[in-house]
Amino acid sequence: MVSFSSTLPSLVSLIPSPSSIANASRYPPQAGMICCKFGPELNNEDRCFRRRDVLHSFGAAVGMDLIARSSSFVEVANAADLIQRRQRSEFQSKIKGILYEAIKGNPDIVPSILTLALNDIMTYDKATKSGGPNGSIRFSSEISRPENKGLAAAMNLLEESKKEIDSDSKGGPISYADLIQLAAQSAVKSTFLASAIRKCGGNVEKGSLLYSAYGSNGQWGLFDRQFGRSDAQEPDPEGRVPQWDKASVQEMKDKFKAVGFGPRQLAVMSAFIGPDQDATEALLANDPEVLPWVQKYQRSRETVSRTDYEANLITTLTKLSCLGQQINYEAYSYPVQKIDVTKLKL
Repeated sequence: MVSFSSTLPSLVSLIPSPSSIANASRYPPQAGMICCKFGPELNNEDRCFRRRDVLHSFGAAVGMDLIARSSSFVEVANAADLIQRRQRSEFQSKIKGILYEAIKGNPDIVPSILTLALNDIMTYDKATKSGGPNGSIRFSSEISRPENKGLAAAMNLLEESKKEIDSDSKGGPISYADLIQLAAQSAVKSTFLASAIRKCGGNVEKGSLLYSAYGSNGQWGLFDRQFGRSDAQEPDPEGRVPQWDKASVQEMKDKFKAVGFGPRQLAVMSAFIGPDQDATEALLANDPEVLPWVQKYQRSRETVSRTDYEANLITTLTKLSCLGQQINYEAYSYPVQKIDVTKLKL
């Protein structure tokens, strides 16, 4: 006889009830049955149950063990994911700090940074799913095109920032695609903060407090998650980006429509179209479709919170900044250094 009681406790639930023991003793074991000997507390009765019940119980025990093991794998995977997210978040915070200081020291370059980001985006072709915010504007043959006139200084500033960023990166160099869009984010934030300071009569401390209390800083969550764009390895095709300073409103509308946006988004992105936002909005106001949105955002900028303008601008930039991109959510993460405990001096 073989006893299972010590190795598979779950089989106890399959033991026949006392009322069936007597009946069981009247019949000899049959094919397909397994007889097991249990302890003296069962009066040394031979108890029989089907082999498939044993196999089912054994399978259940193995299954429970696999579930327990798989849950431990899930815990490890979740822990690894949390580590990666923390690494990416820390790296992104460092990038923002470097870009903030670079832009703070060169405030006049903000319009160029915004146009640089927009022009890198606007090479996107919806039909072929090519182009877009892929950093291709860094190539000399692309940034020297007529539509990118005057943007080389902004690109040079970002190149210098990139050197500093990469020198302290554990997860590899930042892509130009990410760098350009994060620079646009920093530039937008700087204009939002500057507006709050102006509303406080130029008082930096009060302006910063106003922006913290009423500003849009908390609206950037989705934008920050779109971090891990890949760089193009060659310039994007010519003729995809208008010369904004020479384009008609209809041409601007057509371009925005071609990438999936309308008059509302064109109006809210006015700061990205050319160096003079007021002049751009004056031009856009000549179009009856765009005019209501221009007026809406002008009124919003006069309020304390500027909610409509700032929130809609962030939403639009977030959508534009990932057109055609497959975001690598593991980018910039790196293996955690293992500690050799044998070398520790305790």
